[in-house]
Amino acid sequence: MTTGAPAASSTTPMLPAAAARGTAYVETRLFFGTRRPDGGPEVTDGQFMEFVDRSVTPGFPDGLTVQDGRGQWRDSRGAIERERSYELILLYPAAQARSRAALIQRIRRDYVRLHAQDSVARLDEPTSADF
Repeated sequence: MTTGAPAASSTTPMLPAAAARGTAYVETRLFFGTRRPDGGPEVTDGQFMEFVDRSVTPGFPDGLTVQDGRGQWRDSRGAIERERSYELILLYPAAQARSRAALIQRIRRDYVRLHAQDSVARLDEPTSADF
């Protein structure tokens, strides 16, 4: 006697594969901290949205998403830092990934410089999008 799940029979119908949908895109997520390592005042919502208007929207006028967050990371001294943060999500055609890379790097550099940050984390993932 065998135990466990019954084996699939040869008469069990196969489920159809999900239909491919959408166009090849890249999703880039950038993570912006708000606490300044030099002890200055935290970046406010207004300052962040002004940064988005001036530094992000011109390069990504078709749309973007900003989400509020709470994050933590280990700083250069080894201390765990917790702070309010923002996640910026950008979607763009995969064929434009190379040309968009310089824009994204500029956004990261601008935020670090303007708001005295150590870094802006970046995550890129291939995806498909259908609008």
